[in-house]
Amino acid sequence: MTTNYAAYIDHTLLKADATKEQVLKLCEEAKSHTFASVCINPAWVRTAAEALQGTAVKVCTVIGFPLGASTTDVKVFETKNAIENGAREIDMVLNIGALHSGLLDQVQQDIEGVVKEAKGKAIVKVIIETSLLNDVQKRTACELAVLAGADFVKTSTGFSTGGATPEDVKLMRSVVGPEIGVKASGGVRSLADVDKMVEAGATRIGASSGVAIVQGLQSSADY
Repeated sequence: MTTNYAAYIDHTLLKADATKEQVLKLCEEAKSHTFASVCINPAWVRTAAEALQGTAVKVCTVIGFPLGASTTDVKVFETKNAIENGAREIDMVLNIGALHSGLLDQVQQDIEGVVKEAKGKAIVKVIIETSLLNDVQKRTACELAVLAGADFVKTSTGFSTGGATPEDVKLMRSVVGPEIGVKASGGVRSLADVDKMVEAGATRIGASSGVAIVQGLQSSADY
């Protein structure tokens, strides 16, 4: 059976200096290859939504990005605004500092705030930033995301000290079970990388190298 790699990919452009022209090019590539979504910063959501209108490609954006250190009220407002502008997938960064502090109720409530705002309008993926967590913390983060009603857990922002690994994807999958999605992001640059992540349990791939991946090429992109 041939794998439909394109259906796994959130075609990603999150650089601070990304231009409107680059965002529009990203959307055209996503339409051409029928990627799952484009993942862009909130300022470009309306632009992407207009460019992708009438297609199956979703608009995904990031909330509390990349540090996860915004207050819950700010994350909820960001989510509301993004959905109003056309986002249908929300990738939020959990409160990493609160997790490290053992403030688990705060972490869960933070996720719940975004999930509640998005309910019925957009799916929510929770970025746990695996490179900053030990295995116990990774498990706890995934458990809290499930309890909070998230649709996915996601490995990384791509802006920290490391990206996705098959080992982390496997760990996350073991915690969330079969009903919750697992998104691998950060450093996925080739078909071989995608195969490893999918084999480990990933159901979505975040990559800026989507076109190169589906063409069977190797990319040097960081995200």
